[in-house]
Amino acid sequence: MPNRILVPVDGSEQARAAAKFAAETFTDDALVLLHVINPAEAGYSAQASVPSFSEEWYKQRQTEAEDRFDELESVVRRAGVGTVETVIEVGRPTKTIVDYADDNDISQIVMGSHGRSGMSRILLGSVAETVVRRATVPVTVVR
Repeated sequence: MPNRILVPVDGSEQARAAAKFAAETFTDDALVLLHVINPAEAGYSAQASVPSFSEEWYKQRQTEAEDRFDELESVVRRAGVGTVETVIEVGRPTKTIVDYADDNDISQIVMGSHGRSGMSRILLGSVAETVVRRATVPVTVVR
């Protein structure tokens, strides 16, 4: 049975590089592309109080994720990966990535780094850094 490699994707160039790296490195394994929709990004604007706004916002994020998956699937298939799964989850990205790996027989996580350093890293935090600290499986961070 092939290993399952989790690749969280967020639309960044670093996430694309991580997907390509995973595809080239783990050719005999199954890649699971995971996009996490973070409800905190919907914000607290006046629009957020309109009942239909939340549903429209969510549907827009879901459509964006599906478009991203279409593009990334072609990238990883060109690298020779046979099995690609796509998953959309809702939640806090770090917790959702770690929980998904724990609950779904994931062997390794490969993810991009935004390459922040110094003060911006301290102020903004890092999803990759938190996943590295909390994951129970190996994590490869691609720069």
